[in-house]
Amino acid sequence: MADPLNCTASDLLPLLGGAPNATAAAAFICNRFDSISTRLTEATYAIDNTYLLFSAYLVFAMQLGFAMLCAGSVRAKNTMNIMLTNVLDAAAGGLSYYLFGYAFAFGAPSNGFIGKHLFGLKEFPTRSADYSFFLYQWAFAIAAAGITSGSIAERTQFVAYLIYSSFLTGFVYPIVSHWFWSGDGWAGAAKADGNLLFGSGVIDFAGSGVVHMVGGIAGLWGAYIEGPRMGRFDRTGRSVALRGHSSSLVVLGSFLLWFGWYGFNPGSFFTIVKSYGTKGSYYGQWSAVGRTAITTTLAGSTAALTTLFGKRLMVGHWNVIDVCNGLLGGFAAITSGCSVVEPWAAIICGFVAAWVLIGFNMLAEKLKYDDPLEAAQLHGGCGAWGVLFTGLFASKSYVNEVYQGKPDRPYGLFMGGGWMLLAAQIVQILVIIGWVTVTMAPLFLALHKLKLLRISSENEMAGMDMTSHGGVAYIYHDEDDNSSLPQFKMGKVESNGVPERA
Repeated sequence: MADPLNCTASDLLPLLGGAPNATAAAAFICNRFDSISTRLTEATYAIDNTYLLFSAYLVFAMQLGFAMLCAGSVRAKNTMNIMLTNVLDAAAGGLSYYLFGYAFAFGAPSNGFIGKHLFGLKEFPTRSADYSFFLYQWAFAIAAAGITSGSIAERTQFVAYLIYSSFLTGFVYPIVSHWFWSGDGWAGAAKADGNLLFGSGVIDFAGSGVVHMVGGIAGLWGAYIEGPRMGRFDRTGRSVALRGHSSSLVVLGSFLLWFGWYGFNPGSFFTIVKSYGTKGSYYGQWSAVGRTAITTTLAGSTAALTTLFGKRLMVGHWNVIDVCNGLLGGFAAITSGCSVVEPWAAIICGFVAAWVLIGFNMLAEKLKYDDPLEAAQLHGGCGAWGVLFTGLFASKSYVNEVYQGKPDRPYGLFMGGGWMLLAAQIVQILVIIGWVTVTMAPLFLALHKLKLLRISSENEMAGMDMTSHGGVAYIYHDEDDNSSLPQFKMGKVESNGVPERA
């Protein structure tokens, strides 16, 4: 944000010449000028903070989208459980991010690995951040936790949700966001000291890697360690569809997430009253904000249509659930490069994201991996593609516009910018996979060994609403739920945590 303009009487005296009372006139003019300048500065701060708060509200509204999407994607007997976990992702995440997470992420001055100040928002606000910034970053943190909850739905003990959600939002996610988004982080594109990884730093504008990959990889380990739901694969190993109970809730959740993504991606500029001064007096950050909304829309729309026709050719019918997941996969992919790519490139991003999701779903089925919401495939797989996509298609002019101060910064390989940015993006993918693996996998494994992770076979067959939450969401009959049939009844539990089928 620009500094306030200054005026001194000595600056104006030469312009007033030898006019009577020139000194007094100059002082009066400067006083009025300073007053107007102060008001303009205050108005700028107010507009920017209002914009950031509104963006935070949009991102928080995505929690409702996640809740509806998750509820519609599980069987009716687990509806109350999955909705409660989404509420607690926000509540538990709010306290853990307040006490620890924000400090680990943005507590400057710090080292390149972890923040060291502002625990419990002590001595906050700071010169570089106000309360609106904290709220916005908290909304991102709980979004990562919400992704993970979908992967382990329908067979996870309630206490495990509380433990992993607090750990993810209070420690695992903040460290990653510090690396790539803090001015002190070792790999960010906006690193304060200018010593950038491969001369470019990682461009992950709104979090294809920081948010979506973190949530997706965490969910991958949780679902793998727990094993598939009862009935997901029969005794011969064939896949059996356990369909969610409400397509209407899935569509509602998808539209709410689409709406919230306009706070997720364009909101990541943080400010809107800023002029770039490169394309005329009326061109500024507000134009870049609009362009980012357009690339977001095009990527999601393309992915939805690609999934629609792709799945039609593969399975022979039009499936709204697949289309909604494809839509969200396109959004997850474009989140990294949304501000630095051309609109036409966003179409390519969405097209490839759809096939990435389809491919990972086929692989998951072959490996007998069970994720009720396809969260690991969608957010982890499409998020990784989005990080690579930025290294391939980032535009030189937009990179210099959004990440100012270094005119020779590398940009996309396919746009003539060389390999450096792509190399940085590959590093991001590898370190996120490594970090989340060494933190979340041991946590889930420990919960499993302590018998705090998976519910009993009886509770899973009866449904978690009745056994853990004192009732059901509504009267239902799960026609597609075959988990209680003889070939799926559980005996003992194998050493890897997967129920042994009769």
